[in-house]
Amino acid sequence: MTTTHVSHPRLQFTSQEQTSAGKVALAGWVNVTRDHGGVIFIDLRDREGLTQIVFRPEENAQLAKQAHTLRSEDVIQVSGRVAARLPGTENPNLATGDIEIIPSELKILNRADDLPFPIDAEPQNEDLRMTYRYYDLRRPRFARNLRLRHIAAKATRDYLDSQGYVEVETPILSKSTPEGARDFWCRAGSRPENSMRCRRRRSNTNNC
Repeated sequence: MTTTHVSHPRLQFTSQEQTSAGKVALAGWVNVTRDHGGVIFIDLRDREGLTQIVFRPEENAQLAKQAHTLRSEDVIQVSGRVAARLPGTENPNLATGDIEIIPSELKILNRADDLPFPIDAEPQNEDLRMTYRYYDLRRPRFARNLRLRHIAAKATRDYLDSQGYVEVETPILSKSTPEGARDFWCRAGSRPENSMRCRRRRSNTNNC
């Protein structure tokens, strides 16, 4: 079995690697599910992109039944073979738009709770967006920003390293280190139990 990123399978992968590997394994988030007359189409998403997974009851009724229970942001792993999409169903907007995965195994790694907002939409409530920041960062715009930041930081470090520089971490004001920030415990309210707890913690903090 060959494990690869979601956007990596191609038609040439089918002929070159799948013959010896037997099948491929992909893991990621369920982006979209569609039921077309009992045939379940799932867009599987990871940091690299999307790949279509097709569950057909006539090929594997048990897997198709299990796929019926999947919903957005469930984390799954599928194993199966790479196949060309039927003529006329290709998606030129996807890097994997000319192939699909016909699964032989499905493993549900984690069930998602009800989403506070759609991943593919712009949340209108800023407080809600910050509360569920881990969902917010899965949205395409922020995922691209994180990748861009990584590329810029890596390019800077690679260049400085090639010029003989040594990176030494300097104190960060927001970091809890002797050189950086100090931890201060503050009263959380006017209730007596809060202030007592605050005083006890203060007494255990040195050099404040």
